Amino acid sequence: MTDPEQTPTGKASEPPEDKLVGAYEELLRRTQETLTATQKESAPRFRELLEKARDNMVELGELTREEAHKVSDYLRRDVEDAASYIAETGQDLSDWWRFDLQLIEQRMMDLFARAADQTSLQLAAWAETARQMTLYQAGEITGPGTLVCDRCGAKTHFVQPGRIPNCADCGNLTFRREDPDRDAQ
Repeated sequence: MTDPEQTPTGKASEPPEDKLVGAYEELLRRTQETLTATQKESAPRFRELLEKARDNMVELGELTREEAHKVSDYLRRDVEDAASYIAETGQDLSDWWRFDLQLIEQRMMDLFARAADQTSLQLAAWAETARQMTLYQAGEITGPGTLVCDRCGAKTHFVQPGRIPNCADCGNLTFRREDPDRDAQ
């Protein structure tokens, strides 16, 4: 058995999939911290702050530029999807997730909710963008929630950020976020 690959800091590197899931959580945390710190100064711009946090992770050598762009795209898609749902329905973020909130780590819920709430000034502009970005692809990373197979309707539940697998029922590669009205059975 070989030793794990060592990073410049001497720490064992994480497998690429685990690294990106961890990066998703860290990017969300850093963006939320910046939103909280700047909300008194002016209306924060989520996308700009996300890009700054992303670029900082690249500068610190935590992610490659390609990895950072992938993770920030995944996070932006999820927050915009949540913000669009809140703006269109007036419902709570817990309704968007549509499963028992006790299964979700409270830490992720708080971070994700603050990021979605603090972008309320941009909700109307993001609604159209979010609708166009409703397809999720196998291999991408997503936050907590339920995805529905675009082909067979099978549901895949995420209680924490993770990589989207192929559909367990039909092997399909595309999913959409569960819509409580459309997907009610």
